[in-house]
Amino acid sequence: MCNCFGVRSLHILTDVMDATSLQPVSESPPRVGGVLGDMKIFAKTAMLRAAIAADKRAGKRIAFVPTMGNLHEGHLQLVRRAQREADIVVVSIFVNPLQFGPTEDLDKYPRTLAADKEKLFGEGVQYLLTPTVEEIYPNGLQAETKISVPELSDTLCGASRPGHFTGVATVVTKLFQIVQPDVALFGEKDFQQLAIIRKMTVDLCMPVQVLGVQTARTVDGLALSSRNGYLNDAERALAPALHMALQECREAIACGFDSYTDLEQHGRDALAKAGFRPDYFSVRDAYTLAAATVETEKLVILAAAYLGRTRLIDNVTLNLNPSQDWGMLAAG
Repeated sequence: MCNCFGVRSLHILTDVMDATSLQPVSESPPRVGGVLGDMKIFAKTAMLRAAIAADKRAGKRIAFVPTMGNLHEGHLQLVRRAQREADIVVVSIFVNPLQFGPTEDLDKYPRTLAADKEKLFGEGVQYLLTPTVEEIYPNGLQAETKISVPELSDTLCGASRPGHFTGVATVVTKLFQIVQPDVALFGEKDFQQLAIIRKMTVDLCMPVQVLGVQTARTVDGLALSSRNGYLNDAERALAPALHMALQECREAIACGFDSYTDLEQHGRDALAKAGFRPDYFSVRDAYTLAAATVETEKLVILAAAYLGRTRLIDNVTLNLNPSQDWGMLAAG
C-alpha cells in the first residue's frame, strides 16, 4: 500500500470476484468497494465473506457491529468494545427499509456515509460493509423470508410499531449469516431490540455471542441517538427529562416503593408535564420483558415518548438483589 509523505492514501478496489480464486480483482476505473487506509470497504457480501473466511482459517476471532449509519459516540463505543473482544472488527452500515413502517422516516433518516467512513477509519476498523437494498433483499421486500420472534416483539415498541422487530430480526439474521461473527455488539439503549436478538440467536442455534454495551449519554443525560438530530433547540433542552423520569422511578423502587402501576402512571404524567407525548412508561422483568413479579431479580424501566415529531426511547435497570441495588443507582 502506498504511504506517501506519511499519509495513508485511499486505494479503490472493485467488488469483482474471480470465480476460481475468490480473490478481489483490481480494475480501472473503479466501480464499487475500496480500501480507506487499512480499512477495507465492501459493497458486495461475497467479497466480505471471502475475506472473513480467510481470517477464520488463520484462527482470528471476528466481532460485528451492525449499524444504520449516522454514527455517533455510542456507535464508536461499540466498536471499541468489539476491538477488545476480537482480532477483526466488522461494521455494517445499512438503512434497513424492512424495519420502517409506512408512516415512518425512512426517506428522511440521516445518511452520512462519508463522515461515517472517516470515523470508523479513525477507530481502526478492519472491514466496513455498505450494501445496497438489492444486495440484502435481492427478491424484493415482499418476497423475502422473514424472521419473527414471538411475544417479545409484540409489546412496548412492538405494539406501537407493528412489524418493526420482524424487520430487525430479519436483517440481523441475514447479516449474521453474511459475517458469521463470533461476537456481535448492540447498545443497551435499544433494550427490547437487544432482548429480541438474544432470544433469536438462542432459538435459531446461531453460534454468536451477543453482548450489550451500556448506553452512551450526553453530559445532561440524554441517550445518544441518531434521531436526536431531529430535535430543534427547544426540544433538545427538554429531552433530558426522559432520563430524569426513569431515574426517579428507579430511585423510588430502590427505596422500597413497589406499586409499579402507580410509578408507571407517575412517569407518564411527569413526561406529559415536561412537554412530551408519552407512548409508554413501563416497569418490566429485565430478562423476560414480562410484568415484574415477586420472583423478578432485575428490573428494567423503559419509556418511549415524542417530542414534537421525534420519538425518543430510553431505559434504566435495577437489581433487586439487596447486595447490588444501591450500586445500580449510579448506572444507566
